[in-house]
Amino acid sequence: MTQPVLHIISHTDLDGVAAAALAWHCAQSGGKLVKVSLTGYGDVDELIINTLRLGDEPLVLDLFCQREQTIDEIDRTWDNSRQPFLFDHHRSTFERYANRGWACVDVSYCGALVYWRWLAQNYPTGIVREVLKKLEPLVRIANDRDLWLGELPDSRLWQGLLSLCGHWSAFTRLAVNPSADLTREERRGAEEYVERQESRFAAAKKLVVRSGDDLAFLRDGVLEFGDVSDFCGLILDREPCQPLVAAVSAKRMGGDWAVSLRSRDGFAGRVMALLKDGKKVRGGGHGDASALYFPRGYTEDQIRESILAAIKVQKERDESPSVTLGDLFKGLV
Repeated sequence: MTQPVLHIISHTDLDGVAAAALAWHCAQSGGKLVKVSLTGYGDVDELIINTLRLGDEPLVLDLFCQREQTIDEIDRTWDNSRQPFLFDHHRSTFERYANRGWACVDVSYCGALVYWRWLAQNYPTGIVREVLKKLEPLVRIANDRDLWLGELPDSRLWQGLLSLCGHWSAFTRLAVNPSADLTREERRGAEEYVERQESRFAAAKKLVVRSGDDLAFLRDGVLEFGDVSDFCGLILDREPCQPLVAAVSAKRMGGDWAVSLRSRDGFAGRVMALLKDGKKVRGGGHGDASALYFPRGYTEDQIRESILAAIKVQKERDESPSVTLGDLFKGLV
């Protein structure tokens, strides 16, 4: 094929969906062939590698790869005379890859706004400018939500709509209608969802198990799918005593455990890296939004103690780099 396909690879949260919608409308205005993948951190490496090997154009928004082999492949094949293909805002990405020619990373904004601002600087006139004008209200809403600014009330409703309907439904809506104005039905559904969510959050806060300032742990059966990021953000950003890590466990259909970890300053990702072994305990994600998967034989108390042991080791590592993984295993025993 003489015309490469633009492969938009973005995250599944509101920021990622908004970024993907912005990219899709810009590509459509330019008559490009477009493929869209909304994904998580577990699959992004494979998607990037496959796109490069097919000779297609990757456009990665609001998340990035987890394996150094992927970086090596990008560095080996990417022509730095081309425009950047990665637009992200996570601090871990900034610290590691901000100097690469293929990356545009700015921690001051959400991923969608990082991409919007780059487009505005590089396409000051023409049809792309019209797309930017049309999508700006949505991008600002995503920025308000992702950075927890609380300045735009509809950002909570858009997040609720995404949780209620799913990321593909939200993307489809924005592809058909990019307006940030919620319809009467969308607003009513989102408001009802948020009201129910607030009730769940009030009950969940009473059941959180706190371990000092290290960990806030919530057991299975309290929250619903789509609640975790909002609830952990509430614990991490709005509580008087904010923990290093907020964790929510969920028993999966197969009997094993999925544990969502949230933090600020990348601490959850470091805890995840300490505990995952790729065999019994698996893990993935990035600095402030990670997940661990424990076998069905674990109890929630054992999971909580494992996370606490890893937090202790990571704190000691931060103070003294000489702490080893052996110290962690002693703590688990």
